[in-house]
Amino acid sequence: MTPGSNIPLGTAQVAVEVTAPSRLDVSGLLLGENGKVRSDDDFVFYNQPAGPGVTHSSGAADTITVDTGKVPADVQKVVVTASPDAPGATFAGMEPTATLRDAATQEVIATFTPPSLGSETALVVVEVYRRGNAWKVRAVGQGYADGLGGIATDFGVNVEEPAAPVATPAPAPAPQPAPPPQAPQAQPAPPPTPATQAAQSPSPAAAAPQAGAGKINLDKGKVSLQKNQTVSLTKGGRPVLTSVRMGLGWEPVFRAGRRAKEVDLDASVIAYDAGRNKVDACYFGKLVILNGVVQHSGDNLTGEGEGDDESITVHLGDLPPQVTGLVFTVNSFSGQKFSEVAKAYCRLVDAASGQELVRFDLTNAEPRTGVLMCKLVRQFSGEWDMTALGEYVDSRTVRGMVKPGGAAL
Repeated sequence: MTPGSNIPLGTAQVAVEVTAPSRLDVSGLLLGENGKVRSDDDFVFYNQPAGPGVTHSSGAADTITVDTGKVPADVQKVVVTASPDAPGATFAGMEPTATLRDAATQEVIATFTPPSLGSETALVVVEVYRRGNAWKVRAVGQGYADGLGGIATDFGVNVEEPAAPVATPAPAPAPQPAPPPQAPQAQPAPPPTPATQAAQSPSPAAAAPQAGAGKINLDKGKVSLQKNQTVSLTKGGRPVLTSVRMGLGWEPVFRAGRRAKEVDLDASVIAYDAGRNKVDACYFGKLVILNGVVQHSGDNLTGEGEGDDESITVHLGDLPPQVTGLVFTVNSFSGQKFSEVAKAYCRLVDAASGQELVRFDLTNAEPRTGVLMCKLVRQFSGEWDMTALGEYVDSRTVRGMVKPGGAAL
């Protein structure tokens, strides 16, 4: 199988075994229509090995078995995840492989090896999902840089750390003849959640990696990103918008009070599928793509003036299912280098209210003609994440940005 591909299940019971050169911890999450677990009981792993219709088993490799006939009717999919067992380890050079078998006969149904893994510390491998009255399996291969905690948070599992017990000091003894009072008992810690157990409890092989702190979200308002930082476009655990406008701006460099050169920059967005293949691109020469779901404001030839120089509106809720990633780029069509450009930035705005949600300012320019500004990636919970990139390449047009943009996903 390849990323994004799916096959029908011809068996009621499917076993998903995930193997790699190093030991992996494999988990299963039962998700409802909203892409979230119904409760922490829907997180199945080595310390909680059974859920409704889903079981975890350990042997030479961890396996998640789904009995589709026993999965509750309000569960739409079962997501199978994996993370390296060794603390702090990543998937770089590991090439994990999922083997799907008929659980009754052990006959191999399919295999899937996610491509191009590197610094990821957790992975959504495959999902077993309903389609009408039938069940199918989709190859996913979505990596996370913030470990099992990042996956758990995206799918609604409570990952709060248990509070440490705090002992109240005993008061000083009272004067005789009264006996000294007894010290109050320390308050016990609340019971750990399944995600906390998965991050802290030892697995059959070794201790699992600590759960990550999770992504930034919009709960505290506007977010200013630094390079490689990610923000989840959610507030209170829910998506906050369906239409966004990516504004991009820049100014020409002035030296000795005079503008150095006329700089014509062009903003574009490239849409990709789950295999990191280009679906379409929106730029000054193609202002509308995907039946109007993505729209470009038009070309700005100089960058002069206040506010955004060019903007691209995306109706996230109407994007076709095959579009799983968007990469926003800026190119110097006139051939000047970005070292001759000042104050380049991108900002994400709620298209309905005009409220600025996320901003990323380029702080270090390089003498090259293209830059990957940021990416929006659809999570398999249905939410979108924005990551600041700031990666420079040599290309004067969007055509030369397709390959590096796909690699950035």
